[in-house]
Amino acid sequence: MITTRRKHVRLAATCIAFAGCIYSVQAGGLAIKAGKVITMNGEDAVYNNAIVFVEDGLVKGLGQQGKTPIPDGYSVIDASDKWVVPGLVDAHNHTAGSLADLNDMVYLSNPGLRTLETIVPDNELIKQARAGGVTSVLLIPGSGTNMSGFGTITKTAGRTVDEVVMRAPGSLKIAQAGNPEWYWYGVGRSYMNYNTRQTLEKALGYHKKWVAFEEKKVANAPLFDPIFEGFRGLFQRKFPASVHTQAYQVVMTTVDMLAKKLKIRTIIDHGTFDGFKTTAILKGSDVYTINGPRQYWFDRSQRKMHGNCARWWQSGQKKLGCNTDAPVVPQAELSYQGAMACWYGWTPYEALKGVTKIPAEALMIDSEVGSIEPGKSADFGIWTGDPLDPRSSCEITVIRGKVAYDAKVKRRF
Repeated sequence: MITTRRKHVRLAATCIAFAGCIYSVQAGGLAIKAGKVITMNGEDAVYNNAIVFVEDGLVKGLGQQGKTPIPDGYSVIDASDKWVVPGLVDAHNHTAGSLADLNDMVYLSNPGLRTLETIVPDNELIKQARAGGVTSVLLIPGSGTNMSGFGTITKTAGRTVDEVVMRAPGSLKIAQAGNPEWYWYGVGRSYMNYNTRQTLEKALGYHKKWVAFEEKKVANAPLFDPIFEGFRGLFQRKFPASVHTQAYQVVMTTVDMLAKKLKIRTIIDHGTFDGFKTTAILKGSDVYTINGPRQYWFDRSQRKMHGNCARWWQSGQKKLGCNTDAPVVPQAELSYQGAMACWYGWTPYEALKGVTKIPAEALMIDSEVGSIEPGKSADFGIWTGDPLDPRSSCEITVIRGKVAYDAKVKRRF
């Protein structure tokens, strides 16, 4: 079962014109005056001296300061000297819940586990995330075993589990090589690949039996299996697999086994060292790379330092973003991961997209978050400048149209 939370969009009677478009707005909402709005929409529109209109937790439209009236009853945030940027999205988080309550180290594959029951809303680390402009995160299990369970996508604001959860499962967490090699007395990569594949093939077999029953090709329903039932959405491509995979050979196996042969929507999670050398086999696929938190690699054969994101980008991987692996890197420093990627050769606008729109697309939540567009969740940060400039700070974080962090009330750092 896949759990989602989203309000229906309600159109309004009042219209405002901006940049040749007409957007609908209702009275009784929130208006944010901004010096600059980075929308991350399909046209990559950037608006100066704009107003963002919000109601019922959703973006209702954009207007021009001085030309667009603010309807009666709207609250106003004057950020005319600041940037309004989509809320940052982290596709690799371990701080939205108490993972100490999830023992994913019993077996090499733990397909029945999930993080949903471990969610701890409004914990101290999540409060720090809000102060860094991070509004959505994927809470995933650890990477000590090949398969550690299902993750959960949450907002970083809310008092209850129901309030914060966006989708469960958010992804299936898989780890190929690296940490799982330490399991028990040590296991080789060939055995780990076999172990991962045979677990997924069992789950796929279960899914196919149910498909045959649902399509009335067989008369009797299969026996319900609580372990493999959660995998049905994976094979229906309703959520992705987040794969702890790095180094050329391991990433190549991930793409071949999961994306190509099993047809699973795949996120290359980490993708570090020389993983970028696999870009050629990604062409034409919907595989995303969410690199990090290591943003550089020293190539001894070339005696040269490489920026991982820069090399992925230069090699042709445009579905590219950054993560923190929080708390490995503090969640609030997601913007710094983008900045570091630029320091090592990536381009600033694409890096900003890599911590907003791209991870939202990778997690398949871009219909709700990742850009500032009418009908989407009103999640954004109000920054003193470019979020990728380390001198900038997030002064206000808005989540679902409500101020979730205000540095003037209580600055976290």
